[in-house]
Amino acid sequence: MSVRSIVRLAAIFACAALLAVGLSACGQKSYPNVADANNDGGYVQAGPITYQLQISRELNAYSVEDSGYLVGVTAPPPGADEEWYGVFLWAKNQTHHPATTTDSFDIVDTQGNHYYPVPIDSRVNPYAWTPQVLQPLGTQPTPGSTAYYGATGGQLVLFKINLSASANRPLTLEIHAPGVSQVSLISLDL
Repeated sequence: MSVRSIVRLAAIFACAALLAVGLSACGQKSYPNVADANNDGGYVQAGPITYQLQISRELNAYSVEDSGYLVGVTAPPPGADEEWYGVFLWAKNQTHHPATTTDSFDIVDTQGNHYYPVPIDSRVNPYAWTPQVLQPLGTQPTPGSTAYYGATGGQLVLFKINLSASANRPLTLEIHAPGVSQVSLISLDL
């Protein structure tokens, strides 16, 4: 066998090995724990649950659509230097066991200011995010629910943020999964 034939044979085996490694990853679902707001819809893994940002935006209590999202909020309205900010999320349990979605979120700006969710009474607001036990392949919001068919396709985690946050962009949503020390991050557009 010539040197040229040996080199060719080695190259063929190397290509076959690379192809085998590439194909072995097909069909695997693995999501990072960081998503970017430049592409709403990025997935992040937080514990056993996959979360997806549907949309995040300022909410106007005087808008017909937005006033519906604010039903059941008992906190005082935003002050002159504050605004409502809504984060609409979708979640899926991609494990083979029941798992609970989290209710532990916060938003952090580039100056290190933290903003925490404002409680919403889910008994009167069908958009309000509440932790749920999802069965394998189960999603939140529940298919067929008001939030599922709503304009955002997600459930609302509501924040009251300072107007100065727009100067401290990007904002980052931190998702703290139950029993997991690693924080999952989604960059938010403001």
